[in-house]
Formats: sequence, structure tokens, C-alpha cells
Amino acid sequence: MRAFFIEALAALCIANAAGQAVPPSAKASAPADLTGYWVAFVTEDWRFRMVTPHKGDYQAVPMTDQARKVADAWDLEADEASGNQCKAYGAAAIMRVAARFHITWQDENTLRVESDAGMQTRLLHFNSQPSAPGERTWQGVSTAQWQGPALKIATTNLRSGYLRKNGVPYSENAAVTEYFDLAPLPNGGQVLLVTTVVDDPLYLRLPFIVSSQFKKEADGSKWDPTPCTAK
Repeated sequence: MRAFFIEALAALCIANAAGQAVPPSAKASAPADLTGYWVAFVTEDWRFRMVTPHKGDYQAVPMTDQARKVADAWDLEADEASGNQCKAYGAAAIMRVAARFHITWQDENTLRVESDAGMQTRLLHFNSQPSAPGERTWQGVSTAQWQGPALKIATTNLRSGYLRKNGVPYSENAAVTEYFDLAPLPNGGQVLLVTTVVDDPLYLRLPFIVSSQFKKEADGSKWDPTPCTAK
């Protein structure tokens, strides 16, 4: 009788284990393939994205009075002298930089996004995130989830930086929400569409929303890592 109960218990355990299969990883269940090399396709906002805007050119940013005071005090040389050349390369603005981006899977549940301009690295965590956020950084802490074919990314724990190179600020309390979508090109290529929403109770009266486009490249032959620059 004892042997019968042991065999029954073992069978029950096996059945429970089968019914509690480990869910597929974010990589295995991805509805879209974002990996590869992507180059910024700048079709608008040239004066904000291709060069450093003139001091005081804050068009289209819903800045608070406090933000204007900060931006009006912007000093390019001071940023360089203090080692703050990367203030416009944080997660709130990095996808607006005229750069190339390399997207890979670091592991089964983490996407890695690297930029050649500024040499920044973002880690997008699925299903989990660091137990303690730690020190604030330019790229903060990002969590990601698939919403249909699109990827939604939420980023916090940011070091304060610039939305634009001419000193338009975002604070360490800013929260960044992004949506990555793929679209086909008529010639058979692909475009990565990135919508970025920045919420900042200190420096923004309303969410700051921008949309950026990237063309997929065949390989990394044009990849050219260069450090951050305040200019």
C-alpha cells in the first residue's frame, strides 16, 4: 500500500510540473525582430538634431518657467570643462541623436541598445529588473514589455540631463515612455519608428512627445563609435 501511495504522489508531482511549464522568454516570444544596425533617418527638426541649437531656441518644448531659467543659463564650455558632455545623450534624448544604433539580445530577457554617437548602452529588461535601482545614470533603469507587435519601454532613475543640446533640461524625476514599432519600406527594407514621451513635473508643463525614424542597415560596416560632445 505504501508503495502505491509513493507512486501516486510521484505521478501527481509530474503532472503538476507539466501543467506549470516555464513561460517562453522575451526573446523566444518576441512578435518582432528589432535586432540589427539602425541609422537615424532625420526628416524634421534638423536644427535641433543635426547641430547644437542656438541658445534660447526652445521651440515646441512645453517648458516651465524654472526650466527656462536653467536653459537660459546654459554654458557649453562649462559643460565640457566639468565633464558633462553626455547630458544630451541620456535616455530622454538619446534616440533623437543623429546616430547609429545596434540592437541585440544580451540574454533571453534583456535587449541591449548601443549608440555609436556618445557610445551609450541601454539595457531593456523584460520580466524583471534590478532589485535595487542604484545610482542614477544617463540611461536609468528600463523595463520592457511587448504590446502586440510593438515594444513599450518605461525608464526611470535617470540622472538629470538635456532634451536638446542647448540646455533644455529634464530632471532626475523625469519618466520616459517609449514605443518601438517596425514598418516596411517599399523597396523591401525596414524602418524602426520610435515614439518618446517624457514626463517631468519639474521642467515640463505637458508631456514632451517626439517621433524618430531609423533605417535598417545591412551590417555594421558604417558603425563609428565616438564619445559624447557638448557641441
